[in-house]
Amino acid sequence: MPLLSNSNKYCYVTDMDVRDYELDCEKIVNNANYLHYMEHTRHRFCEEAGLSFTDMLERGIVTVVRKIEIEYLSSLRSGDRFVSCLRIERKGARFIFYQDIMRPGGEICAKGVVTIVSLCEGKLARGEELAKAFGKYIK
Repeated sequence: MPLLSNSNKYCYVTDMDVRDYELDCEKIVNNANYLHYMEHTRHRFCEEAGLSFTDMLERGIVTVVRKIEIEYLSSLRSGDRFVSCLRIERKGARFIFYQDIMRPGGEICAKGVVTIVSLCEGKLARGEELAKAFGKYIK
């Protein structure tokens, strides 16, 4: 995990790289790829927390994105290295991921708020298994 001056704000940080095929015609990262970066970060976080998506499916836990808000602040370009960071809160059945994508020096490129819920047999569940796995990370 890379060190950041404000790393106490986050419970998970991972390094990533921009790949050429993620660029648009203006030679900057296409906006949809920031959502991919954030999703990949959440998947890595779940694995580190001990509950991979494969584990979830085997246990009958289905997680879905309920809402995403994203603000684009500074464009990434080909070859850029960046860090993708998150912190997590729980509000009832919802798990809210606050995610930042930033350059190693701390400049934030995109900020996202992603709300996740879990379903059991197609119905909203309280997410107790997620809460157990994420307990030490939840603020």
